[in-house]
Amino acid sequence: MPNVPADPHPQHARTAPASIGIFYGSTTGTTQLAATKIREQLGTLVTQFENVRKADPADLATHDLLLLGISTWNIGDMQDDWFDFLPRTEHLDLTGTTVALFAMGDAYGYPYTFLDAMGKLWTGIRNLGSPRLVGTWPITGYDFDESLAMHDDDHFVGLGLDHDNHPELTDERITRWVDKIRQETSLSPTPTHARNLAS
Repeated sequence: MPNVPADPHPQHARTAPASIGIFYGSTTGTTQLAATKIREQLGTLVTQFENVRKADPADLATHDLLLLGISTWNIGDMQDDWFDFLPRTEHLDLTGTTVALFAMGDAYGYPYTFLDAMGKLWTGIRNLGSPRLVGTWPITGYDFDESLAMHDDDHFVGLGLDHDNHPELTDERITRWVDKIRQETSLSPTPTHARNLAS
């Protein structure tokens, strides 16, 4: 996957988003669970929390910050609801919108397609104008062979979660990622915990 600058609009980093939308697709409930944990940490900052199966694509363009959650199925396929939803967004212009991605994958069962759906999602979203990507995540601590979700040699395009094999790491990874999003978007820091952010 080509390396895309994480911040083509650095001026936006100085202004906290006024509207945050969390959109996710979930088949077994694990991505929904992750989305719910993220919403709980952001609290009232989240203005829309939506399963893409029920969402209107136009809603994506109404938020300053989008947090998009997906999972990978079969051999690198997108989750079904996102597969149906993403083509319906092709008319949108997300220029000026900040985007962060989070995804479920199975590194042990599918080491050659780990988090591929997240990479495919970003490929679709980044072509909708010129959205700004935040929340890239280090690959340290993950055991996989290949992924379409690579931002560069050391980072995924978003948060990778492997609830099948490492459920004990999910909460910590989410907390650190949300803190990273807060820093990169100038949101107020999480008051109850200050953590070292992932590099």
